[in-house]
Amino acid sequence: MTAPRALEPFDAAGNAPLPSAVTHVWYAAYGSNTHPERLTHYLTGGRPPGGLRDFPGCRDPRGPLRSAPVLLRGRLYFATESAVWTGGRAFYDPDADGELPAHAYLLTLSQFSDIASQEMYRDPVQDLDLTPVLTHGRARLGPGRYETLVCAGRLDGHPVLTFTAPWRSTDVPPNPPSAAYLRHIAAGISAAHGWTPHRTATHLAACPGVHPRWSVPRIASLLAPDRPVPAPAAPPPPAH
Repeated sequence: MTAPRALEPFDAAGNAPLPSAVTHVWYAAYGSNTHPERLTHYLTGGRPPGGLRDFPGCRDPRGPLRSAPVLLRGRLYFATESAVWTGGRAFYDPDADGELPAHAYLLTLSQFSDIASQEMYRDPVQDLDLTPVLTHGRARLGPGRYETLVCAGRLDGHPVLTFTAPWRSTDVPPNPPSAAYLRHIAAGISAAHGWTPHRTATHLAACPGVHPRWSVPRIASLLAPDRPVPAPAAPPPPAH
């Protein structure tokens, strides 16, 4: 097992000094980008296996300088409908109880900006102004999904950033993810944190939107491509 790196928590009181010029940030990926091969399609462009959309890539297509497993305060949940994978999208609720295993990549400011822009269905053409998120811990760049920046803390002197939706996990109906999407997330968590398939599956099965469509054995089977994926659980009977 790979021990996660401890984050210096974000200072909501504003006592921590802001860096004079941010050149690098840690991108804390919690969705399909937890898998390095998936992240490559955001950096260099192209269509990921199982996806339905081509990505333009970053202005700087180089790989991350470093990567590290981290735990974010909050929880992972699945909702809305993904245009890339079909099924529910992965979102991060930083105000919920729990911990979320993520894979942090040390990127340049322009690379993080371009990845965020692609997630927001915008053209990757300019760097983001990080002053609001580094000052307040949150910054809404738009009303939609993945248009809210979150600062989860600092690591090795660099801010740890990710993006999610502006709503809470309890504000939207849950929607189970597709097999291809869940496989990328599960494989990324296992690779970054060194978790066994069973531990990874147990964690994901407890995330809102996953159960009962995906059971622990079915999720674990996604990490063993040579084994057939068990049939989905039967839907619960309608309430009377």
